[in-house]
Amino acid sequence: MAEREEIQRAIEYFHKAYSYQMNGQLVLAVRFYKRSIETFPTAEAHTFLGWTYSFMGRLDEAIAECQQAIEVDPDFGNPYNDIGAYLIEKGQPDEAVPWLQKAMVAKRYESYHYPHYNLGRVYVAKEMYNKALEEFQKALEIQPDYLLARQTIEEVKKYLN
Repeated sequence: MAEREEIQRAIEYFHKAYSYQMNGQLVLAVRFYKRSIETFPTAEAHTFLGWTYSFMGRLDEAIAECQQAIEVDPDFGNPYNDIGAYLIEKGQPDEAVPWLQKAMVAKRYESYHYPHYNLGRVYVAKEMYNKALEEFQKALEIQPDYLLARQTIEEVKKYLN
């Protein structure tokens, strides 16, 4: 199969996997993300496979997939942020910080507000509420309609009063 055909087939598997994932059919999503990767590995497929694993509570496997994504494309920002988020979920906020910082400067990333939001979560976990508010505010500056950041700011302000 020519490379162009492999890429097209991998994209088709990826879209099918994403559809399954969004419909809550996680086992099928895993199967099709893996097919996409086997056909033509991309950072996106590894990252989204990791995201699916996270939905299944399989955070170590999610992190491993994100690390694979970084090997495929170190400029892709999503897996850095996702690793940070998974480490926060695992109760390892300090370990999350360098990953979130890498996401903030990644060359290829459309969601720079997420690592700021997640760094704010780290600061909340450490009861550093003023620093948390700064990061949540940065997330809002980047994405003004990011409702979760706006809501979290209001929650965190309660700790300061």
